[in-house]
Amino acid sequence: MVFSSIRSKDQKFREAFLNFKFNLINFDAIYEEEEENDENNDVAAMTLVSEPIVIRGAGNMTVFGLSNRFNTEFPSGLVSRVAPEEFTETLSRINGILKKTLPVNVKWLFCGCICCCCTLGCSLWPVICLSKRTQHSINKLLEWENSYLYHKLGLHWRLAKQHSDTSSMMEYVILVEFIPKIPIYRPD
Repeated sequence: MVFSSIRSKDQKFREAFLNFKFNLINFDAIYEEEEENDENNDVAAMTLVSEPIVIRGAGNMTVFGLSNRFNTEFPSGLVSRVAPEEFTETLSRINGILKKTLPVNVKWLFCGCICCCCTLGCSLWPVICLSKRTQHSINKLLEWENSYLYHKLGLHWRLAKQHSDTSSMMEYVILVEFIPKIPIYRPD
């Protein structure tokens, strides 16, 4: 009888020690259940953002995927988001940059194509550099417009490459993306 009471106390002590040791080992464990809830909340928050609006080039000349002007027609997806005057002003600034730079790019492209055989293609490098410079200046303009106007309205403009609708070539388009609103009333 005495041995059985000692064994049961010893067994209870071992069970308590093993339980304590198990809890110490899993003290900082991350459980799957919590991650699934967070992922579901993130997916729900992501679905509230609508598709970006695509503004395609409307010019008659394209150099390395960059058209000589963009369409200034106000898209219906931006109604009640931005004033049509602000939209056309931004696109007229972009078209002004393109109007200044693309004729020079075309002249260098023509000269580069004429001399391409003699220079083994090296005469096309000025055109590539000028095209990159044009893209960079448009991106800088869009960054300025975003920081001073469009981010406050919940929009983000950027220059992006996409496949052309009419051919398999790539073209530069302006994407107007909607910035998701941060749910400030949702608990952490």
